[in-house]
Amino acid sequence: MNNADAWAANFSRTSVGSVVQYASLDFFNSYSSCFDSMSSIVILLLLISSVLCDYWTQREKLLNDEESLIMGSSIILSSNEKIVNDYLMKQKWEELDYGFKNPGSFIPAHHLFDILSYIEQSDVFHFIRNLPKGALLHGHDTALASGDYLYNLTFSDNLYACIFNEKIHLKFLKEEANDFDCTWKPIQLLRETVRDFDVRLKQQLTLIRENHRDVYTDINVVWNYFTELFITVDPLICFKPIFIDYFYQVLTELYEDNVFYIEFRTTLPTVYDLDGNTYGPVEVAGFYKQVVDDFMLTHPEFLGAKLIYAPVRNVDEDVMEGYIDTVRVLKANFPDFLAGFDLVGQEDLGQPLVKFVNQLQEIKQEVNLFFHAGETNWFGSSTDENLIDAVLLGTLRIGHGYAALKRPEVLNIIKTHQIAIEICPISNQVLLLSDDMRNHPANYLIANGFPVVVSNDDPSFWGTKGLSYDWYMAFMGMTSRRTDLRFLKQLAMNSIVYSVYHDKSLAMEMWQQQWDNFINTLARKIMIDDINDSISLIRM
Repeated sequence: MNNADAWAANFSRTSVGSVVQYASLDFFNSYSSCFDSMSSIVILLLLISSVLCDYWTQREKLLNDEESLIMGSSIILSSNEKIVNDYLMKQKWEELDYGFKNPGSFIPAHHLFDILSYIEQSDVFHFIRNLPKGALLHGHDTALASGDYLYNLTFSDNLYACIFNEKIHLKFLKEEANDFDCTWKPIQLLRETVRDFDVRLKQQLTLIRENHRDVYTDINVVWNYFTELFITVDPLICFKPIFIDYFYQVLTELYEDNVFYIEFRTTLPTVYDLDGNTYGPVEVAGFYKQVVDDFMLTHPEFLGAKLIYAPVRNVDEDVMEGYIDTVRVLKANFPDFLAGFDLVGQEDLGQPLVKFVNQLQEIKQEVNLFFHAGETNWFGSSTDENLIDAVLLGTLRIGHGYAALKRPEVLNIIKTHQIAIEICPISNQVLLLSDDMRNHPANYLIANGFPVVVSNDDPSFWGTKGLSYDWYMAFMGMTSRRTDLRFLKQLAMNSIVYSVYHDKSLAMEMWQQQWDNFINTLARKIMIDDINDSISLIRM
């Protein structure tokens, strides 16, 4: 073997890095004798080309392998879906490209309160609004209707108000009354006599503030404001006639947002009327069921709703025992309407699941569990350890699961046992877990094909309506540039697969019909528009 052949043989065994290393001036000076013939140069060029081709092949394979893991990547699109997908991706890429060139203008990088109107101007958002989204699996009953509807309720007859400790309190009454804290006056009278009354009232019905970063300085502060909202609105919403109308409005808004089934959390608050009657958990659950039944009569494409009994978590074992008694009574009275049990409230300040393990071990044999767990930024705390107890207790889904990436063994269980994580992007942002959606931990879950559903949590309090705003944030801020219609389709299908609807085959069939109608209608419109554009160009 001559020097040139020996060098070529050695070259073929080297890495690209070695080629670069040996391709220095000193190397070629040392081995100048290897290039005394044209054949040696040809061999060298061929070998370099081979190594570089191998690099680009490996690079493309790595990209494709990663893309194959993304949630929805296994879906094969129909011809019409491909037409719609091309249209959607054109809109997505326009927003992404503009944001890449102008980072300060990328919508999901900013707090909702600063960019809400920009979302509503987005073509991608309007596409998502019209998309059949399946089910909502994580939302809290008295915070689901739009903020505008909530505010309009304050013009109802028989609504009284008082101002105590600089807070406006609301209650429905037959006439003016006094109690320990308040002198109740007709709300209209206070509107006419108290300066800036409506400005103050509106602030007590929403978290939206122009100076939100100055007001909500940490998670505990924003949660205090958040909790106060429920204290303000519950006497407004829980007046029996309003209670029924409010939940009907919730179903209406979701239906108009192309959601056809919901599983909602509720504390089952006490409902009251003008005659001094109060209604407990079983009666309140009955009100909910009646509203759902009535809504379905006039909306045949709506599949219904189920109730997750979800009282507050910051209690002791005795109160927990009362919760368990209640859920058993609910199960006996509404076996098909009760979806399961959960605990709600700020996890960092509430009791951890481990405190109630013995009681929850007992009840899990009787009802489904859907635990809020890991709604925190902390690591190694009782809050993120809730994830461990949630999966060991057999939760069917995990609410938020924000800290799941810090628990690798929990992640393995989640994927192996297909425990869906209910991610609520906007809620996590407003309640100060995440700011820029591109940094949300659920991005990893989506990129690795974990079982995920997207939900809206408490849209009343941050100015959104329905489910589309959260879907928009997830699609534009939490997925790859390459992630397309298949992800949105998988999101909708996941919402059915991970529900506890009694006939998932029927639900999937109905959703598929809605999806196909949407796709086929839009595809025809796109093709007609393309033809018209072509004709216009020909005539120019």
